[in-house]
Amino acid sequence: MTGPVEPRGDRSSAAGPPGDRDGRPGAERPAGGGRGQRYGGGARSGDGGRFAGGDRSRGGRSGADRRGGRPARPAVDLPRHVAYQAIAAVHRDDAYANLVLPAMLREEGLTGRDAAFATELTYGTLRHTGTLDAIITDAAGRDVQRIDPPVRDALRLGAYQLLHTRVPAHAAVSSTVDLVRAVGPGATGFANAVLREVAGRDSDGWVTKLAPSAETDPIGHLALAYSHPQWIVRAFAEALGGDLGETTRLLIEDNERPPVHLCARPGLADPVELADDVGGAPGAFSPYAVYLPGGAPGELPAVAQGRAHVQDEGSQLVANALAVAPLDGPDGRWLDLCAGPGGKAGLLGALAAQRGARLTAVEVAEHRARLVEQATRGLPVNVLNTDGRTVGADPKLPEGHFDRVLVDAPCTGLGSLRRRPESRWRRQPADLPPLTRLQRELLTAALRAVRPGGLVAYVTCSPHTVETHVTVTEASRRCGFPVDFVDARPLLPAGMPGLGDGPTVQLWPQRHGTDAMFLAVLRRG
Repeated sequence: MTGPVEPRGDRSSAAGPPGDRDGRPGAERPAGGGRGQRYGGGARSGDGGRFAGGDRSRGGRSGADRRGGRPARPAVDLPRHVAYQAIAAVHRDDAYANLVLPAMLREEGLTGRDAAFATELTYGTLRHTGTLDAIITDAAGRDVQRIDPPVRDALRLGAYQLLHTRVPAHAAVSSTVDLVRAVGPGATGFANAVLREVAGRDSDGWVTKLAPSAETDPIGHLALAYSHPQWIVRAFAEALGGDLGETTRLLIEDNERPPVHLCARPGLADPVELADDVGGAPGAFSPYAVYLPGGAPGELPAVAQGRAHVQDEGSQLVANALAVAPLDGPDGRWLDLCAGPGGKAGLLGALAAQRGARLTAVEVAEHRARLVEQATRGLPVNVLNTDGRTVGADPKLPEGHFDRVLVDAPCTGLGSLRRRPESRWRRQPADLPPLTRLQRELLTAALRAVRPGGLVAYVTCSPHTVETHVTVTEASRRCGFPVDFVDARPLLPAGMPGLGDGPTVQLWPQRHGTDAMFLAVLRRG
């Protein structure tokens, strides 16, 4: 189709009062701190140029950076302005929403309903970026990558409001045009025309028009319908044994607002009492989990005092599985080989304190090692800022020394896309070879570090079979030691559904309400 023409200097606006936010959706809770840059890029990669380059429109600047810099305050309400700035920072600076958005909310003094609205717009727009881009491309009659980045992000924000919230169409259009007037004033008429075209169909109508046939191209259909890259949908389907129905449920869950989970540190906080204190509820599976109903978890006294921390229930379960696994012989020397930012080290350290054990927590990145120190203050934990692969070469990491070892390996993070929505668009299949090589090296180092008869738990926040079964199989085959798989299912709470046939375990958002954590437990012979 022939799309709207992007005019020069058109300052027209859609009709309707700006800032109308009737029927705002609820807040999405910002996720906990990400795993960050590790092992020379092992934990995350850049956006691969997705938001760089391309032919850009030549709208005026109005004092704004044309690549999405912070403009003067536009004539649009503050929550939308903050959401735009967070989205622009993600795409322009390779930022993480769960880190930049809370800072922006504090800076602007947004709380309550306004903060909830800004959070919903930010996380929702980032989750649905792939499908929104396809819709904007069709509505504009040009590839979305040819639209100037600030205008492109504003259009994504407006299209999300039109298709996924109860914001009235006139408010979504007029407020977005007001935003475009500040960040790309020459494109206001263009934005108005594109958004009115978007508003001509609801979300299902756009999927019907743009998605491939579910019969002839089911992966392509699911990718556009539920806004995930095709390679990720294919990886999920493979990990789920080709069950496209459950794959669909997983994709739907990825696009829902995740709850905040707290970990009540054993010996320091009782989960039932903590749940009462915060108005939450004890977790369904982890003996330490508390489901938080809302609010800012960092402001809770228990978190500020180090008696609890924010941690997905799945992460609690896999760390606890290592601690409860039966072990013959000495049990006082524990090792966390990839400890940053410190959530699992905090739980293991608290458990170690109850059992007279001591945890060595290794983290290669200096700033993340400091986070581990903060997270484990007051616990029997020794933090080493070094590369976990130096086992045997580093006198502080001798071979055959430790009784229990956790390898929470850097991975693609495909299991936590509901908490880090931008990651689905940054990750590429090319990330897998260097990551899986690193995973094998770390697991091999862990098998060197553990004593004969000791236990190693290999954990990833990814269900991708190359990062899970392939990595564990290859590392155990190449390590040079006899290795036995321990059935991990009995190490999780009785009655947990959908744990598979063993000996490894894959947790799932749609089955367990957790991130998609993988767990393999190995015993060195």
